[in-house]
Amino acid sequence: MVLQSCNRTVMAVALSGAAGLILTLAPLAPSWAAPADAVFTIGNYPVDAADANAVAAKEKALADGQQAAFRSLLKRIVPVTNYKDLTRLKDIKASELISGVAVLSEQNSSTRYIASLDFTYQADAVRGLLQSHGVPFVEIQAPAVTLVPVVRSNAEVLPSTEASSEVWQQSWRGLDLTHTLTPLKLEAFKSAIHKDTVALLANGDDSATRILAGEYGTDKVVLAISEIDTAAKRLNVTLTGNDAVGPLYLKRSYRLPDDDIAYASEFAAVVSLGILEGRWKAAKAAPAASSPAATGYGAPEAPPVWSTTASPALGQEVRIVAEFNSLAQWNEIRTQLLETPGVENLAISTVSARSADLALQYPGGAQALANALGGRGLRLIDSGAGWTLSATY
Repeated sequence: MVLQSCNRTVMAVALSGAAGLILTLAPLAPSWAAPADAVFTIGNYPVDAADANAVAAKEKALADGQQAAFRSLLKRIVPVTNYKDLTRLKDIKASELISGVAVLSEQNSSTRYIASLDFTYQADAVRGLLQSHGVPFVEIQAPAVTLVPVVRSNAEVLPSTEASSEVWQQSWRGLDLTHTLTPLKLEAFKSAIHKDTVALLANGDDSATRILAGEYGTDKVVLAISEIDTAAKRLNVTLTGNDAVGPLYLKRSYRLPDDDIAYASEFAAVVSLGILEGRWKAAKAAPAASSPAATGYGAPEAPPVWSTTASPALGQEVRIVAEFNSLAQWNEIRTQLLETPGVENLAISTVSARSADLALQYPGGAQALANALGGRGLRLIDSGAGWTLSATY
């Protein structure tokens, strides 16, 4: 039997390690009545394996897939700041936690098996595992948010029928938007929204969010704006509006390898979904994860507040220790700081492989800055020994 061709896959390294792939073989239509324990299903997960024969290839794909999907589940529900704790679970056999596997699509040859699967894990067993190892987690899904993929070129919103617009929309449709911690309802861009409104939102002017909310009938609506910079070989993505946490304004840039817009768009959608999940986890996770009740269930006693307006006081000094996992993440954090309105006189005293000491001035001081940075995918908290800044994605 000749192996049929399959659609593009994209590595979701930023979310789930080398095993996290998104396959757009059979896009899911999200169900807005998600079942209880929905987050314990990793949906639309691609598997691909080759072996001596078709049966062996399928067995290998299922075994490898359920282990990799389990890692994706852990990355989904464990706060980013606790990823280091996942090393305690590296020897856990996912096969002992599986409760079901659903086949969405599959293809095979005499030696290879390719499929898109839903892996569902035993919710109580996963909860117990994490609690017994002292790993905090968030399982409460956010209220659904309307997400509107938009492509702009030269400040004009391109029609949804344009090739680049279709690629951007398909990149989002290929994700599992039902079982994620932050469910998304995809909507088409409405022509009634003027390009000036989009421009305001793209530039971080939240005065236009009420127009967006009025058009879509909800205050939880986010524009995902994609803009291609051919000369710089970059795909620039802006998330702007209000998600389940509050006001959101985040800009990120992605490389265009070999001018492959589809690949970059898929990767950007994966990372963007991870950012939304990260914000929700940061808002729901307790400041001090000391008990199962604080880490897995219910809202924290004092969650971060992202929408409070800074006080009118000018230029209060704030000293920060920024923590990051890589040079690339440090560059993203620094860029977000520099682009935050009101941040002045940013001074970097020392930078190591995983942290940097900063000083800056901001109206209202550290707490006001924490509120502003929350909308940019950053979390600024008082650790007791000082203010610590980290990414929520």
